[in-house]
Amino acid sequence: MELVGNTFFFQWEVSLMIWLQSFMGSFETSLASFLSEFGEEMVCVAVIGFLYWCYDKRFGRFVGLNALVGIMLNPMIKNIYLRRRPYFDTPEIKCLKPIKKDADIYNIAAQEFSFPSGHATNSVTVYGSAALYKRKNKILAVIAVVLPLLVGVSRVYLGVHYPTDVICGWLLGLVVILFVPWLQKKLNNDRLLYGILLLMGLPGFFYCKSLDFFEGYGMLLGFVLAVEFEQKYVNFENIRGALRSVLRVVGGVAVFFGLNELTKMPFSADFLNSGTMSALLIRAARYTLVVFVVMGVYPMIFKYTAKWFEKKDQPVSTGDCSSHDIPNGDEK
Repeated sequence: MELVGNTFFFQWEVSLMIWLQSFMGSFETSLASFLSEFGEEMVCVAVIGFLYWCYDKRFGRFVGLNALVGIMLNPMIKNIYLRRRPYFDTPEIKCLKPIKKDADIYNIAAQEFSFPSGHATNSVTVYGSAALYKRKNKILAVIAVVLPLLVGVSRVYLGVHYPTDVICGWLLGLVVILFVPWLQKKLNNDRLLYGILLLMGLPGFFYCKSLDFFEGYGMLLGFVLAVEFEQKYVNFENIRGALRSVLRVVGGVAVFFGLNELTKMPFSADFLNSGTMSALLIRAARYTLVVFVVMGVYPMIFKYTAKWFEKKDQPVSTGDCSSHDIPNGDEK
């Protein structure tokens, strides 16, 4: 399926991007690419995984829910405006870091739409949520401002987003981290909250044509199912030991990528990239399964590996995590 998209921008955006790129050498490009990674979905998932598997699963659920709502809503907006990336229509703007490195940079289905910036949204929902949860932690407060700013600027430098893409991505992330905890507190019922959030994404199945929406919806569905499953059947304990934390994160990332590849095997690459509704639904189902296993089933092995470690690596109690995964202003 071929996507075309729309072209619209302010002239100052193009002029600014051309001017910024005129100063960029190999070092500046490498630095911008590095900073951009902090808004990548997989980096954000790894951060959430560390918080959830190791540090404090209540904290991880709070950040994870906000981040995945943002990952779902961002492409829903993209598929309304269908904005083409800057370099599509302005040859003077160079694409220095394509979304999919192994695809044609002018393939919209692979490179996705531009407005709003997913990296900007992700950086606000993840790092902003962390600061919101730990309201008294000044370091996290600084990170919540500085990292999204650097991620957003890097996307403009790299030629893949207009400045207005980034600004609106930041705003979307801010709306998410304020709205979702507010709604959770008002409802006081996690299952009802999850149902409402998933219903918010259902319209996307009728008009979204890009892969990222179906990935995002599948990840959110898998996450909420995993939370329910973990609370009822697993109830693992968090830990502070450095070695065990590293092993849990590395193991979780390995399971994520391994299962992601395994679930592709029954289907041809042409089918998975065809853009047909059946292929898109399969994509959503795959990501639902992958996230459910990683967040819900994978922690079942933690209690079996505990005997491998010394007793001094004590579990950390996180209390009753059945509801109210929201900051109360007393977190330090």
